[in-house]
Amino acid sequence: MRKVLYILGQLTDQDAEWLARNGRRREVPAGETLIRQGQPVSAMFILLDGHMEVQVNGIGRVARLGSGEIVGEMSFVDKAPPAASVLSLEHCVVLELDKAAIERRIAEDMGFGMRFYRAIACFLSDRLRATVTRLGYGTAQDDDADQGLAADELDESVLDTVSLAGDRFNRMLKMLGVGS
Repeated sequence: MRKVLYILGQLTDQDAEWLARNGRRREVPAGETLIRQGQPVSAMFILLDGHMEVQVNGIGRVARLGSGEIVGEMSFVDKAPPAASVLSLEHCVVLELDKAAIERRIAEDMGFGMRFYRAIACFLSDRLRATVTRLGYGTAQDDDADQGLAADELDESVLDTVSLAGDRFNRMLKMLGVGS
């Protein structure tokens, strides 16, 4: 669930409620492809329940995702099509956040836009650091010493908001009728 903490930790309670109210709760049957590599995506998804898998053509599975993971977020940063496919391993529930709706919200509320893009930047920064470590650039010990972080430890700026983010995610799940 750690990834949703990056997003919800940077947003306000009102922002998180807006996402839940304006997103679409979507049931994803087992085996369905939610995002297809190379094909544009017009939404970002928060996995609320179930497990999904990230696959890259020519490589295969690169990640297994659970509740609280986020996919499709890179479409908010650039126009490039997805570099991976995401498919459900079992029946899943996601919150589908339409890119156009979020862009309208950003145009109406610049504060929301600042918080939203900061959250995306923190999220992608964490993903890049984890990928670099997995690929073996430098040594994990050197990287951890440079960053002041132990393996799989959250950044201090995120730690300050973890409790609030967790509460926001739990309220979102309740609002969307997941896990009740």
